[in-house]
Amino acid sequence: MNNEELYTTIFKRKSIRKFDMTPLPAEILLDLQKFAGQVKTLDDSIRYECVYLENKEVKNLLPIHAPHYICLYSENRSSYLMNAGFILQQIDLYLSANGIGSCWLGLAKPSKQVLEPKRDLEFVIMIAFGSTNEIVHRSDTSVFIRKSMSAITQIEGAEELLEPVRLAPSASNSQPWYFSGDLQTIDVSREKPGFLKAPIYERMNQIDIGIALCHLWLSFLHNGKKAVISFPDAVPPDGHEYMARVTVEDKV
Repeated sequence: MNNEELYTTIFKRKSIRKFDMTPLPAEILLDLQKFAGQVKTLDDSIRYECVYLENKEVKNLLPIHAPHYICLYSENRSSYLMNAGFILQQIDLYLSANGIGSCWLGLAKPSKQVLEPKRDLEFVIMIAFGSTNEIVHRSDTSVFIRKSMSAITQIEGAEELLEPVRLAPSASNSQPWYFSGDLQTIDVSREKPGFLKAPIYERMNQIDIGIALCHLWLSFLHNGKKAVISFPDAVPPDGHEYMARVTVEDKV
């Protein structure tokens, strides 16, 4: 599967919460593992591992049960949460593109028996996936419940480029991202969560930014450009925290 197929899936992807508990065929799982082994990362130096679990190996506070889960474990280093979101969103789009239901799970964890052998890496987050009787794709972008473009950027002429990013999934649909700068250098920041929301969203919204960066990277590729993502120090808009910079180059 190529990046253009992932890009087109953005406009119809949706979260699935009701799964058929029948396991997927072994060849489908093998193809998924092959794809997951070659995805792009934000930082190649951050060690991570994808682990595949069954329903009995997962504890979830929400009543969502699936036959399969993909869990991401990572070194706890600068930008590792964004890196996790960036990686897993490619896998989420791959699943959707192949007609497989999927759902990000922010309140689920591997069982203690699964966590123990991974002490050198931190569990970050997981995606549930499998067959479903639900319709896997949205009919069109009008059914997405998202902020307006003017609420996430004031960059002139960025509507087409940022529309895939506007449609990105996020924890509780919080959509924390904001884009400033211009079409050559885009600064990405996130809304600071309030005191009551901080215990959950402080972590989850950093993963969300990684998801948004994945969509932005795919959008630039679709437009024949190369996006170089870095993490310099910069001043964010009021009420926001600076997260990343995306510098645009002509595609090589």
